[in-house]
Amino acid sequence: MNQNTEIFEDDDDELIEYYKISVDPGQTPMRIDKYLSHHLKNISRNRIQDAIETESVKVNEQGIKPSYKVKPLDLITISLAHAPREPTEVLPEDIPLNIVYEDDDLMIINKAPEMVVHPGHGNWTGTLVNALVHHFAHLPTGKNGKIRPGLVHRIDKGTSGLLVIAKTEYAMQFLAKQFADHTTERTYNALIWGEPKEAKGTINANIGRGFKDRRVSDVFPEGDFGKVAITHYEVLKHMRYVSLIQCKLETGRTHQIRAHMKYIGHPLFNDASYGGDRVLRGDMFSKYKQFVDNCFEVIPRQALHAKSLGFIHPTTKEWMQFDSELPEDFQAVLAKWDHYLQFK
Repeated sequence: MNQNTEIFEDDDDELIEYYKISVDPGQTPMRIDKYLSHHLKNISRNRIQDAIETESVKVNEQGIKPSYKVKPLDLITISLAHAPREPTEVLPEDIPLNIVYEDDDLMIINKAPEMVVHPGHGNWTGTLVNALVHHFAHLPTGKNGKIRPGLVHRIDKGTSGLLVIAKTEYAMQFLAKQFADHTTERTYNALIWGEPKEAKGTINANIGRGFKDRRVSDVFPEGDFGKVAITHYEVLKHMRYVSLIQCKLETGRTHQIRAHMKYIGHPLFNDASYGGDRVLRGDMFSKYKQFVDNCFEVIPRQALHAKSLGFIHPTTKEWMQFDSELPEDFQAVLAKWDHYLQFK
């Protein structure tokens, strides 16, 4: 390539890749879709055109029209939804899905606890993507007849709740831009250890992959590493040794809520990766410890649920808002704590 091109991927839960291109001083004027197709040969012309239409391509930090012609020294930035996997890479499996909403453009899934979102090391089958590949075999396909699972974002294996799935290339790009721009609305409910001093608060501290263990995220309050991460929380119910809280994400880093709550001294209940799978509040009498162990058995995962999701629809351009009930295991552990406190 005869221009300076940077390619990098966001390491958060938005499945987005970014490109930055500095146009050569000697570049002759050229329509931008043709220019990008020439320089980004691994990306189809259709994906580039969708990116331009959804304002995911900017020149000198400004949105542009499809007819724009690049000029010398232009700085082009592009945010693209990851290229979808082909169905030959993933075995279709007839796994039941809790479909909250569906139309020709997208589908809203309420993911069950412990379901892995996509295949990976140790989880090559039984994932949401395996189920989607099976499901999409009976639905309209995206452009060029390609069947694809349509992941726009993801939530952790042990986290339950709402996910949006794109069913066309345009919907994928339109939704991905909203996640990249942090204009979606997402709230989570979590059960945490302890009672925060402030009933409402904002945690603004960078998050990045752990230096010692890449499977977890570390918090870097000085901002010297990681990426900007902002979580707004509100206590919904104090329960002496634990609290039910609502978290609203302003950004979407990997394990953001889990890492941020540990950082302020209130790990999620039964979150093994962040130290919440042991007694952190309350006495150490055997009866109480047995009660907590019983609670861990009721909800054998981090107590985190993606409760609401809001975004602009790719075709109607209207705001879509979805809400979900807490899953049975989450409701059951709250009921156990309520019952326990009645006798304290």
